[in-house]
Amino acid sequence: MSTAIRGALEFALPRLKRFLPQTPSGDRLYHRLLFFRKHGRLPNGAPLWNDMWFRVKTSDEIDDPLRVFVSDKEHVKQYVKATVGDRYNVPTIAVLRSPAEIDAYDFPADCCIKPTHASSHVILRRGGQTVDRERIKRWFAINYYKVGRERNYRRLKPKVIVEPLIFGATNVEDFKIFCFNGQPKIVQVDVDRYVNHTRKYFDIGWNELDFSIIYPRAAGSFPRPDNLDEMLEVARRLSAQFSFVRVDLYSDGREVLVGEITNCSENAGGHFVPASAERTASALMFG
Repeated sequence: MSTAIRGALEFALPRLKRFLPQTPSGDRLYHRLLFFRKHGRLPNGAPLWNDMWFRVKTSDEIDDPLRVFVSDKEHVKQYVKATVGDRYNVPTIAVLRSPAEIDAYDFPADCCIKPTHASSHVILRRGGQTVDRERIKRWFAINYYKVGRERNYRRLKPKVIVEPLIFGATNVEDFKIFCFNGQPKIVQVDVDRYVNHTRKYFDIGWNELDFSIIYPRAAGSFPRPDNLDEMLEVARRLSAQFSFVRVDLYSDGREVLVGEITNCSENAGGHFVPASAERTASALMFG
């Protein structure tokens, strides 16, 4: 029966989302149905990985002004500067606030271009490649709240931020540090994100964990970063004001830069491989 219901939701949810009221109660109903479609069960308040993300995004916590503030890729840099120092920020080359500014702007030959008010949109420009200005201008029409009903995005103003390529490269390993009550617990390493995306997971002692989430587990070993302690301290300080949050960092082994602060990882839809590992990860995360 649950398989049939999940199949029906796969078809119906995108349509239902358009008609559900854009209110906290409408969002909670959508997220409950989405959770069932993704996991084949309803959230039950247990201290499990996806249930805890569900709790964040469906409670009043998601409307907390600080969570909303750090969801904006321009504003989060102010929080980083005030909390750990500006040297941990990726420099900002420009913030463009209208389609007209996109048309008039001379983009650097090498740069990263992304909207400040949405996720999963990015252009990495190398060597003066042609810039798709029409694509970038369409970003101004995105209301990312309507995409996934994550309320922290609801009132963000559309802007485009231009940054240098991190460490001068387009394929940089990033470190996502999951923190609970201000304490780092699990580190996710994304490998070859734009080429052949795989992942590894470690505890904070850099012992590899025997699971992955969504993407395959990366083969081979991944050495402990020389500046892991610094990364963990940055994550600890940035997460201190949140219950459950993910701090995304970049590092070349010497320098640490903050990518963003993620309020609800995978929109509470992280499938563990193997599935039984969700309880193992949850015990480590929340125990």
